[in-house]
Amino acid sequence: MARVSEKTFRIVTGAALGSLCVIVFTGALVRLTGSGLGCSDWPRCNEERFVDVSTGHTFIEQANRLFTGVVSASVIAAVLLAHIRRPHRRDLVLLGWSLVVGVLAQIVIGGIVVLTGLNPYANMAHFLVSLVLIACALLLYRRAAVSQQSPWWRVVPRQYRLLHGALVVASLVAIVTGTVVTATGPHAGGEDAVRFGFELVTVARVHSVSVLTAVGTLIYFMFSVRKSGDIELRESLNSLAFVAVTQGGIGYLQYFTGVPVVLVAAHIVGAVSFFIAVLNTLYVPLPKTIGVS
Repeated sequence: MARVSEKTFRIVTGAALGSLCVIVFTGALVRLTGSGLGCSDWPRCNEERFVDVSTGHTFIEQANRLFTGVVSASVIAAVLLAHIRRPHRRDLVLLGWSLVVGVLAQIVIGGIVVLTGLNPYANMAHFLVSLVLIACALLLYRRAAVSQQSPWWRVVPRQYRLLHGALVVASLVAIVTGTVVTATGPHAGGEDAVRFGFELVTVARVHSVSVLTAVGTLIYFMFSVRKSGDIELRESLNSLAFVAVTQGGIGYLQYFTGVPVVLVAAHIVGAVSFFIAVLNTLYVPLPKTIGVS
């Protein structure tokens, strides 16, 4: 059996992580261009054709569906190489299979989104499960560079653990409330898409409060660890602060300019970046040098 090098395995897992991030953006383009029902059926595009690119909306929706094939291929490659990689690592195999299960779940949820006329709960689930998949893929990528005995999570000094937990929870609440805003607002996938019956201004304010809470917690955390010897933790918090401020700026700008499509797209990219930055405070940092044997 051919030997799979650490470098090759990390390239494959990195490709899986990258494709899972990209498909979040292609899915966002479907919503932002009103192409959510460009294909009115599932798994066929419509009653006449399995694949249909005859209109702009069908092309965009079809392209997003077909990109799922790229994601599936990268995930399958990751799990197969995890099985044949030597020495055998049970943790890498389990993480590889978590991606397979997650992609299958996403395919089913995607079908539910279409068959329910872009139900907002299904749309929210589609995005949030994507983030769970990104979390698993990033952890797989990270663990491919460390020993099996290494801890799965960053060991935060005891005096900061409660504050760290509060930061993570506040950040996740901000992300979830952001999906509620999207499911209430004008870019839900189509003119006839089902939306929440909330007042957009109200849910936007709730989201804003959740974001400010997360940022406030982050600032207090950064101030608390400023003299800590955990350099990697301080660096990860600094990175999160940069992403959070940028994302917050885009959010307020899009709100006060009538939520233009370009800024909403940037905000979605920012949401994924923010989530990855939060994960970076959780996961064990990468080693300074990585073997390429």
